Amino acid sequence: MKLTIVETGLAPPAIRDRFPSYPEMFRQMFASVDAGFEFETVSIVKGEPLPDPAGAGALLYTGSPAGVYDNEPWIAPLMEFIRQAGTAKTPQVGICFGHQIMAEALGGKVVKSPKGWGIGRHTYAVAGTPGWEGAAPPEMSIAVSHQDQVVLRPPGAQTIACSDFTEFAGLSYAGFPALSFQCHPEFEPEFSAALYSARRGATLEEGIADAAVASLGDGGDRQFLAAWIASFLRANI
Repeated sequence: MKLTIVETGLAPPAIRDRFPSYPEMFRQMFASVDAGFEFETVSIVKGEPLPDPAGAGALLYTGSPAGVYDNEPWIAPLMEFIRQAGTAKTPQVGICFGHQIMAEALGGKVVKSPKGWGIGRHTYAVAGTPGWEGAAPPEMSIAVSHQDQVVLRPPGAQTIACSDFTEFAGLSYAGFPALSFQCHPEFEPEFSAALYSARRGATLEEGIADAAVASLGDGGDRQFLAAWIASFLRANI
C-alpha cells in the first residue's frame, strides 16, 4: 500500500535540525501502529512536482506555516490537485494546514481566527469514526499548533471532531474517501514543547507558551488517531 506524503512546510529554522522532517514524523507515526505502508514524499514547498493524483495510492498533506490565503505559488495548484484527487476517488488525509487546504479547495472557508493561537493539548468530542475498525473513545486529546481555522464546512462534509475552540476540528467527505484533522498526531511531545518554546516571547506570550508546554503530558490520544487514520487508509487504498 503506497502512501504519498505531500510536504507543504518545514519546521522553524531554530529547531529544524533537532527533529525529523514532517514526512518522517508521519512515517514514524504509522510505524508505531504497524500500518504497513510504503511511502513516497513529494515536497511541493521545495519545488517538487505533484504526481498523477489517480496513481498516488493514497495522499497525506502535512502541516505548514503557510496559510491557504497566502500568495505561495504552490497553493492554487495544490487546491486543484486535491479536487482532481477527489474526482479520481484517491484516498486523502489532511493534517493541520492539510486539513485547512482540503476544506478551502472543496468549497469551505478558512480564516486567521479571531480566537487567536490554538496551542497545547486540546480535547475534541469524537462525533464519528469513518473507516475505524473498533470501539472509539467519546473524545480525544492531542497537541495542536494553529492560528487559522475552518469556519465554513465544505458542502457534503461531515464533522467528526469538534470543540468549543475549533468547531470543525475533524472532517470526513461524502462521495470520495477523505479525512482531515486540525490537530497533530504526528508530533511527539518533545517536538511540540520545542515548537512552543521557539515561539515563546515572540509570537506567543511567555505565560501562554509555558502553559501549552505544561499541558502536553504523555502525548494524549496520538496513538488512537494514528491507528484510526491507518485503518481508514487501509480500508480505501
